[in-house]
Amino acid sequence: MFANLTEKLASAFKKFRNKGKLSEADVKEGMREVKLALLEADVNFKVVKEFVKSVTERAVGTQVLESLVPAQQIVKIVNEELIKLMGGEAPKINISPKPPTVVMMVGLQGAGKTTHAGKIAAMYKQKSKNPLLVACDVYRPAAVDQLKIVGEQAGIPVFSMGTKISPVEIAKAGVLHAKKNGNDMVIIDTAGRLHIDEELMAELVKIKESVSPSEILLTVDAMTGQDAVNVAKSFNDLLDITGVVLTKMDGDTRGGAALSVKYITGKPIKFIGTGEKLDAIELFHPDRVASRILGMGDILSLIEKAEAAYDEKQAKELERKMREQTFSLEDFLMQMRQLKKMGNLEQLLGMMPGMNAGALKNAQIDEHQMDKIEAIILSMTKEERLKPEIINGSRRKRIANGSGTTVEDINKLLKQFEQMRKMMKQLSGKGARRLMGGMKLPF
Repeated sequence: MFANLTEKLASAFKKFRNKGKLSEADVKEGMREVKLALLEADVNFKVVKEFVKSVTERAVGTQVLESLVPAQQIVKIVNEELIKLMGGEAPKINISPKPPTVVMMVGLQGAGKTTHAGKIAAMYKQKSKNPLLVACDVYRPAAVDQLKIVGEQAGIPVFSMGTKISPVEIAKAGVLHAKKNGNDMVIIDTAGRLHIDEELMAELVKIKESVSPSEILLTVDAMTGQDAVNVAKSFNDLLDITGVVLTKMDGDTRGGAALSVKYITGKPIKFIGTGEKLDAIELFHPDRVASRILGMGDILSLIEKAEAAYDEKQAKELERKMREQTFSLEDFLMQMRQLKKMGNLEQLLGMMPGMNAGALKNAQIDEHQMDKIEAIILSMTKEERLKPEIINGSRRKRIANGSGTTVEDINKLLKQFEQMRKMMKQLSGKGARRLMGGMKLPF
């Protein structure tokens, strides 16, 4: 996420770091680099112009020019202006005081509207809501079936009336059904088109008038950059949307849409889609995203993912085993599975402060290796997992045959595991407790 922009901005900031004191000319030269970085990231030119103007005005003040570390002051200003540009505080869904809360999903075809309707429903189910998905896309082939599949995966009921009924009538019937059945949240999946047209908009306006939604969320593909911003403006002009869902953020190395939408439409980004899985969705936090863009990581999101994936009792038990040096391959397998629950490894690494975006961009993180390790450990006996030192040559051959791997793979895993145990021995006691900390991250 934002790898290209992060790299370009880091390059621009080097111009400031190389000088002990800055002049007004130095600031303006560096800001030209920032301007180019933003334009290359496909940020709307009006946004770039206003952003660079705001940062420059603050950066040529005496606070920066007379500072002992002016480069840090400029990064601080850029960070604050990025947060402001993307909306400041993290916006939330408007929950209706009188249930159900009706959320209307709109957008062009192919942006991920149906999938993200399911993702939002699943997210709020975890927050103790009882959502209902309503299938109002009667035009796209198999759209209703797709929503039913998503609903089944998420454990969310889906209300549908086939494809012969008017979407307006389906929406009204869906809300009525929710009231009768105790669903306190209704998420309406509406039809999209390959382009904006009068027929699409007229239908959406009628649905809006018939169900009075608390939220109208526009789903747009972040990877389309300027097109995403133009689509957002068109929908907002006609529907007065309440927020935006930016999808495919995991593949957006530029960041143009994320930095432009709020400025152009005046409406906040509320959610970002970060992958294909149902839990690959995040609330949009402008401060955390700004931190990621500037290569400072996103430790708060990382902690939240860890806390969602990790069981506190298991974490305490792991700490005890590390302290007593009884950590086994069985424990290793459990921790690896918990790590996989946290999501894409490349995204997790990108949240680490100080992680080089350029290096990550070219890194080949093979998550299939984790599946291979799991197969190897599962091919061992209980005794072998607890006492890997008993695994001799014949046992290695048996494990390799059972896991579809090679003896070399077994040797490599056992060697790495032994090295890890030695490291844990050195970190025993206070070190182990510090390592686990409040984050409950493995190893």
